[in-house]
Amino acid sequence: MFSVVFLSALLAFSVTGSPVEVRNSLITVPMTRRLASSNITDLLRHDEARLAAFGKYSMHGRRDADTAPHPAVPLKHADLGNAFSDYTVNVKFGDSPTSYNLIVDSASAITWVGASLPYSSRTGVDTQQPVEVVYQYGSFKGTIFQDELKIGDMEQLTIHGMYFGVASTSNNIAADGVLGIGPRSLGLYTLQNFPEQTIPTVTELLNMQGIISQPAVGIFFQPLVAGQVNNGEISFGGSNPKKYNRRLAYTDVTTIAPSSRYWGINQRITLGNIEILPETAGIVDSSCTFLYLAIDAYERYRAATGGILNPANGLLQISLPNYAQLDDLKFHIGTRVYRLVRNAQIWPRFLNY
Repeated sequence: MFSVVFLSALLAFSVTGSPVEVRNSLITVPMTRRLASSNITDLLRHDEARLAAFGKYSMHGRRDADTAPHPAVPLKHADLGNAFSDYTVNVKFGDSPTSYNLIVDSASAITWVGASLPYSSRTGVDTQQPVEVVYQYGSFKGTIFQDELKIGDMEQLTIHGMYFGVASTSNNIAADGVLGIGPRSLGLYTLQNFPEQTIPTVTELLNMQGIISQPAVGIFFQPLVAGQVNNGEISFGGSNPKKYNRRLAYTDVTTIAPSSRYWGINQRITLGNIEILPETAGIVDSSCTFLYLAIDAYERYRAATGGILNPANGLLQISLPNYAQLDDLKFHIGTRVYRLVRNAQIWPRFLNY
């Protein structure tokens, strides 16, 4: 069975501000994968809610100037509510011994805490600045604090003077809060008194304080076996060379909205010699389980594979003879081609039910 749709998220990616492969000044932190449900329809519903927050997706896209948000309209952030599958990291604040699990989110710029465990630190400073982030099916409202932030089980990273939200109320967030590693502009219209101002992100502050040499983030995922397990890693300052054996390639962030507001890239997708998706923009996202395509591209993929929609789970199903003939799904990004072999295009067999 195939995921219903595909878009522009690869199972391992790195995002950098410049095409420089950094092998020093690199700090890695383990991430824990939580799979609250292996039910396909649950995972699809979570992804679809998250995608809805990215905005109406046009086949050819529109430039930022055509879709700039109006200050009076609050931005919807990608959904994290009742997450069925996510990655978390452990953090601590100030002098508090309490360890918090924060969802690593590449589509958020605001880091915040207090959804489950309350924030407590004697060194924290309340700035009295109200903040609110509205996700598709969740939200948090609170105040911006400033304190020391320690990231990782072994406190591998320490950021001084970190600005973050402390929730007074939150809704449908399945963790203690969020570690936002998205572009800083995603913080627009979250500060209630200064809607057109933003606060520095985790990655920016690490770079500004000289802890990492460039504002770069690398994320590594590996296949999930079951339940909750440390099978991911986030690297600040670059990409971990132990996780790959060839030279990395880099591509520019797209200028086509709405993908340009996130970590968006341009790409073309083919299946064998069949064009599935002409070059356009999509979003590299850390929290979607499946890969997603525009509707017309999905229809081309379905026709090319002979897939039939299975109404019980929302995935495409193909016959064994068609599977045996299935070509690689190729993602043309920049000057490189990245392939999903036929086995990588199907739902993991051990999760079948």
